[in-house]
Amino acid sequence: MSISIQARAIAPSPTFALNEKARLLREKGEPVISLGIGEPKNPTPINAILSSSAKLRVGDVKYSRVDGTPSLKKAIIRYTEEHYGRVVAPENIIVTTGAKQSLYNIIYTLVNPQDEVIMLAPYWVSYPEMIKMCYGVPVEVVPEDGTFYHRMQDIEQKVSSYTKAIIINSPNNPSGVMYSEAFVAELVEFCERKGIYLIMDDIYHKLVFDRKQWIPGYKHSNKDVENSRLIVVNGIAKSYGMTGFRIGWVVAPRKLVEVMTNVQGNMTSNPSVLLQSAAEGALTGQQATIENLRLTIENNRSIILNELKAFNDIKLCEPDGTFYCLPDFRAYDSDSSRLAKFILDKALVVTVPGAAFGMEGHLRLSYAGSVKHITEGIERIRWVLDPEAPNEIYIGDRKLIRDWL
Repeated sequence: MSISIQARAIAPSPTFALNEKARLLREKGEPVISLGIGEPKNPTPINAILSSSAKLRVGDVKYSRVDGTPSLKKAIIRYTEEHYGRVVAPENIIVTTGAKQSLYNIIYTLVNPQDEVIMLAPYWVSYPEMIKMCYGVPVEVVPEDGTFYHRMQDIEQKVSSYTKAIIINSPNNPSGVMYSEAFVAELVEFCERKGIYLIMDDIYHKLVFDRKQWIPGYKHSNKDVENSRLIVVNGIAKSYGMTGFRIGWVVAPRKLVEVMTNVQGNMTSNPSVLLQSAAEGALTGQQATIENLRLTIENNRSIILNELKAFNDIKLCEPDGTFYCLPDFRAYDSDSSRLAKFILDKALVVTVPGAAFGMEGHLRLSYAGSVKHITEGIERIRWVLDPEAPNEIYIGDRKLIRDWL
């Protein structure tokens, strides 16, 4: 079979690959625990259900505008004004099939062959693959001090005449860190001054802990939306726990939105009007769902941090938000892919290798699941790796004895 060079060059998602392996093990009856995929366990907000079911009842599920239904755009305009302090027009918004398509649309619209896009490590696994799919060049910036916080001077050193954009995700998947307001202000000012697009992936912006405040990039730009180099990505997947609805959006200058609409029109056309209706219900309905989810996730964060303290040899930068942490496991194995496979084989716990996020030697752990799965999952990992952990453990109804340390 003849497969294109471009397609062969795209790395598969490690998250989906490991979760597929876990699914197959579950089908065999194995007691697998997943600390891999980021998916909250909350029920779908009732307003989203009612809004989409009303659309179904009247049978009004047809084609719509490629860039999104007017009523959902109206809800996004209100959302943008409330959370970003900017009043935008419908022409500044395109609704997409998930925030992932938002990002792809942006990159496809901006990047010419050999243009460079800077990513701040750790970064979401799909960023470099999307850039390569658009014939661009992903450029990593890795913090020099062992933390996940960046300095502007390190970013500036990576900027070249080919630099087209910088992508920032704060709070960050996979580390959970939220960049400081001072850093974001510097980055915004730099990009506006240099004419470099700043793609702000804000999908986790409502899941912030310890009474910290997320600050939008627009606060630090004195340019209007039409003339700014800031491009905002958001969606309903994380804050509302509506991962399966696949609705995201972009806020950007009209000219960019026009091109993205043309791109999307030739790929997927409009997102499902049924799911857009659900998104509208979520955005305009009671917002207590978000705070309830945030509190649950914050509690889970405290639990996983407490469980990880039992390890003597891992290093951890405490998450400010999201539902991920990225401990440094290099004391046990510097090859994160090998380590993740070893943990899955021995303890039936799914983790995600840090190498996929630009941070080799780390593992991403999700605490979006149940408290029981978090505590038992960390207990199993410790049993696999830590010589000071008890030598015996029950996994499901089987008693296992560690014989490799």
